[in-house]
Amino acid sequence: MIKTRFNSRTLSLCGLFAALSAVLSWTSIPFIPVPLTLTHISIFMAAGLLGWRYGTISQIIYVLLGVAGAPVFSGFRGGLGYIAGPTGGFIFGYILTVLVTGLLIKRFGTRFWVLMLCMAAGWVCTYAAGLPWIAAQTGRTLPEALTAFCLPFLPGDAAKTVLCAGLINRLHPVLAKRNR
Repeated sequence: MIKTRFNSRTLSLCGLFAALSAVLSWTSIPFIPVPLTLTHISIFMAAGLLGWRYGTISQIIYVLLGVAGAPVFSGFRGGLGYIAGPTGGFIFGYILTVLVTGLLIKRFGTRFWVLMLCMAAGWVCTYAAGLPWIAAQTGRTLPEALTAFCLPFLPGDAAKTVLCAGLINRLHPVLAKRNR
């Protein structure tokens, strides 16, 4: 992760990754009730490039913008009504995902396979937060929610993981060198 103190530059990077999360959430394929989005790309990039602390701040900003009503979620939606709906658990799970992934990357490093394992733990966080919430919202059991709202997404999740691991593996040394 980039070594930096909390200053205007760091705040700008947090805002940039919050904005990236919004843009990538708009890039979606509408499944019902959970759309397939690219948001995890910004989440994992924030964890790998900003670190756990500032990556988490970036996603807190993103979620708070959405809660406040800014159209930052899939389908250009926002507000408490959207966050209280079926995807709310996944959205709140983004914060836990970046926190855990960032802490693991800090502990174990940025080698490609290590990054993939750290992100796999991040996916577990996302699903652990989202599946009970959506099961309650849709009246399904947890195994039914797992089958309907996790398994179909795993191939795309794997592709996003490989992409992010490759990008972080390449960008991290360049950004670290530039910040010296």
